[in-house]
Amino acid sequence: MRFLMLLCAASLGAAELPVRTVILYKHGVGYFERSGELRSGESARLDFNASDMNDVLKSLTIEDKSGGKITGIRYDASEPLDKRLADYPFQLGSGMAMSQLLDQLKGARFSIRTMAGENTNGIIMGARAVAVGEKAQEKEFVTLMLDSGEIHTYDIAALSWFKLADAVLERKLKDYLATLAVSRSKEKRSVYLDSSDTRTRQMIASYMTPMPSWKSSYRLIMKTTESMLEGWAIVDNTTGEDWTNITLSLVSGRPISFISRLYEPRYRIRPEAALAEEGAVRPTVYSGSLDGGAAMAMMAPKAERRMAQSPGTSASMTTVELHDAPRAEMQSTIAVNTAGREIGDLFEYRFSTPVTVRKSESAMLPFLQQKIDARKLLIYSDRSTPNPMNAAEITNSSGKTLDGGPITVYDGGAYAGEALVETFKASDKRLISYGVDLGTRITTALDSTASVIREITANRGVLTARTAAQETLTYTIRNVDAKAKTLIIEHPVRYDYKVLNQKPVESTASAHRFEVKLAPQSTAKFTVNEERVYAQTTYVSSITPAQLTAYVQNKALSAEGRRQLEAIAAQKRQIAETDGALQAAQSEMTEMNRDQDRIRQNLESLNRVTGQQEQVQRYAKELAAQEAKIAGLRDAQNQLRRQKESLQQALNAAMERITF
Repeated sequence: MRFLMLLCAASLGAAELPVRTVILYKHGVGYFERSGELRSGESARLDFNASDMNDVLKSLTIEDKSGGKITGIRYDASEPLDKRLADYPFQLGSGMAMSQLLDQLKGARFSIRTMAGENTNGIIMGARAVAVGEKAQEKEFVTLMLDSGEIHTYDIAALSWFKLADAVLERKLKDYLATLAVSRSKEKRSVYLDSSDTRTRQMIASYMTPMPSWKSSYRLIMKTTESMLEGWAIVDNTTGEDWTNITLSLVSGRPISFISRLYEPRYRIRPEAALAEEGAVRPTVYSGSLDGGAAMAMMAPKAERRMAQSPGTSASMTTVELHDAPRAEMQSTIAVNTAGREIGDLFEYRFSTPVTVRKSESAMLPFLQQKIDARKLLIYSDRSTPNPMNAAEITNSSGKTLDGGPITVYDGGAYAGEALVETFKASDKRLISYGVDLGTRITTALDSTASVIREITANRGVLTARTAAQETLTYTIRNVDAKAKTLIIEHPVRYDYKVLNQKPVESTASAHRFEVKLAPQSTAKFTVNEERVYAQTTYVSSITPAQLTAYVQNKALSAEGRRQLEAIAAQKRQIAETDGALQAAQSEMTEMNRDQDRIRQNLESLNRVTGQQEQVQRYAKELAAQEAKIAGLRDAQNQLRRQKESLQQALNAAMERITF
């Protein structure tokens, strides 16, 4: 016990700054505001989870309502415990004996009181534990050099009390123990607000920390006249501290938020340098290149501190009681006391009365009860199923932003199904589906038509044909119920397709919505005709005369285009005819060359036989005639090649100039 009294650190009273205001956001953070009195010389302590410290250091704001100044803000460091204790001149290990601690304090001044009431001061020379007696019972002794110069050894257990007489060393021991005490809570860190003012001050501390997103759920009570939408907010208090009579606000929206590593100490790696062990000339030492500046952290926008109701604030406060109401006239008995307002692109629900949520508890709080426009519909979006969905078109006539969440639908006083809705602003509309309508069946049939060229253009030898392809999808709808219905068909939006024969009541990024009225016990057909126009480009040089003729005959071609393409086609035909003449001349020359080979073989055979002079002369004359003819064909080929080259040059120039 005396040992505990020795090591007990003096602690200053900490001022209380209770939570007064909480604002919860949808993206995983919460805004907290604390306030209270800070007396002269007093410090306020705020405790946080270690994982929250980055957000606290990024957003903490201090305000002094009495006009004073805060002299400093301290907080528990995040260094490892071994690193924080390494600089102390002593170490306290687990299960360490008192003699082991005192032995580390050799040279320190020490004050003791014996059981006889004698007070003695001296300097610690050492301490040890010794086994004494037959049972080897361990006793601890400390050896002191007294102020008189005498050296005495004392049984530590026999001392009435003892303490360090060195104020500096005593303070270090207290700091050491305080560090150990903080380290016991690995998940908690403290921030301290110090004040040196001589008067009491009213302090406000606000900050952002990670929090569970608040959740919303709705009940849609559909009736034949006006429908009722009831909203509940689900909030979770995971802070480890009671929220007692706080001002609570819930904000719908998704502002940007991020984590910046501000809590962990940043250490720069420095280069190691060594001088040469030998040599008369001192070497030059070059330092390493370092990135000097710490990274700047972007500060998240500070939340509104006070959420007072403004002139533009809309409030909803309703109490409805149920007194033996018929099932079809289902009503709600919740009391709603919230005010809503726009905050930039965000929307805030502020509870007008104080809210209490105990630590480690959650609460369901009504934040909306509003008559709302809800139209019963059927909606058909999935062609793989034959039945449409029971649905409702909700118009947000509440004047508030409705946060996204699940909706439980009651129709005719009974449970009808459940739906999900995204966040939507005032005056906006949403479709929700909550069940399958088995009284309506839908089939679809697709009919494609041939492609039609709508436009032909040309520019610098490139021909572009814009072609239109049409598709018709027919929806066949059978209503087997004895009541009229309104059906919304969601027809997929397809890239480059345009609806021709129908106008949708509205379109989304992925679907066109068409509204179809269904008579009782009837069959209806609804067709959607779509067209896709696409372009095909071709070099005029690669188009054959026959293909050009087909283009010329197309009704989509302009008169100027027809004239230019006809001229190009005529030039291509001339070139084709020249190519034909060249091929014919080449074929004739090839045939003559084969015939000449035959004549030469015959002449060689006849020259070896006597009496064949007349036949030899006849073959020679024939060979000479063919040579003359071949020479003429070669001249004709050269002329045709020159003609083709000239025609090709003219055609290339014409194709380069073609524009219509």
